[in-house]
Amino acid sequence: MAETLRASSPALPAPRPLDGLRALVTGASGGIGSAVARALGGAGARVCLVARRPERLQAVAEAMRQTDGAALVHPADLCRDDDVRALIERVVQELDGLDLLVLSAGIIARAPHEAARVEDFDAQYRANVRAPYLLIQGLLPSLKAAGGQVVFINSSAGLQARATAGQYAATQHAVKAMADSLRDEVNAAGVRVLSVHPGRTATERMEAVFEQEGRSYQPDLLLQPEDIAGMVLAAVTLPRTAEVTEIRMRPFVKSY
Repeated sequence: MAETLRASSPALPAPRPLDGLRALVTGASGGIGSAVARALGGAGARVCLVARRPERLQAVAEAMRQTDGAALVHPADLCRDDDVRALIERVVQELDGLDLLVLSAGIIARAPHEAARVEDFDAQYRANVRAPYLLIQGLLPSLKAAGGQVVFINSSAGLQARATAGQYAATQHAVKAMADSLRDEVNAAGVRVLSVHPGRTATERMEAVFEQEGRSYQPDLLLQPEDIAGMVLAAVTLPRTAEVTEIRMRPFVKSY
């Protein structure tokens, strides 16, 4: 009896854990923010990339498209209220809501208390505390409707303040308080809130900190942006029976 040949059906692509979800990542042109954006895009999310530098955002978006990640580029200065409002409007209209908000933007200025400029403190408050607060306020209706998630990329300085980092640490402690309070408010609406506290990570900003301290910069001995991105992805893809509230990370080898 002759064998009957059957045409094989084309294999369907394997589902990805964030397929169909909408994400927004601030600070997406920087080391940690861009790594998180790429990880989310690789897991299937459509990611809105937000930062001040459009050319670097375009580079991140192009890298994501080469690995089947969908990206929307939105240059913005989140210290400008008009920019925040325009971003919220675009998310609501173009993405039709939001499932995941990752707050990774921020600035740092270091100096001892007796020499630190109050103007630097004001700038750090506006970028690190006020900007994410305003963005959360505007996006909470969308996040609640989706049963979404908020991820704060904080810092080890948000847990312990060290010399010359008083201003920056104060803003990061404020961000932790914001996350803790928000979690208590929105868990009942089905929204999960995570704070990530990385130690020193191999980024341009950290290279500048090492230079300011007069230390040898050895990026291979620090946390890598992809380390933080991997932890974020693991946390946000957990089943809904669990919520990770806080992740503390540090380099395995102490080099500073």
